[in-house]
Amino acid sequence: MKKTLTILGFLAAFPVGAAHADDDCFVPMADWQPRDAVARLATESGWTVRRIKIDDGCYEIDGRDAEGRRIEVTVHPATLEVIEFEYEDEDEDEDKDKDDDRRRRDREGEKDD
Repeated sequence: MKKTLTILGFLAAFPVGAAHADDDCFVPMADWQPRDAVARLATESGWTVRRIKIDDGCYEIDGRDAEGRRIEVTVHPATLEVIEFEYEDEDEDEDKDKDDDRRRRDREGEKDD
């Protein structure tokens, strides 16, 4: 009996929901704000939207901030609260562009500079 109470006490201190990642959203679709509301939030925040998608049950905005930096913003689907805001690494994009150019030149038979 004492062991059971200890386990129950432990579980009460650490709810099952804590096992999930903090950035996951668990909201019934009926409670979601429309995608247009997410786009409006982005515009009001000065962001340019490239894409709005759903990831881990949350809205995710890929775009650029007012200064032109690439951003990825996770938004709660019911409240439209910003859960996470990340600046994307521009160096990765530049490296990818260089690799894409190199592959294109290889296909076309051009030599590397």
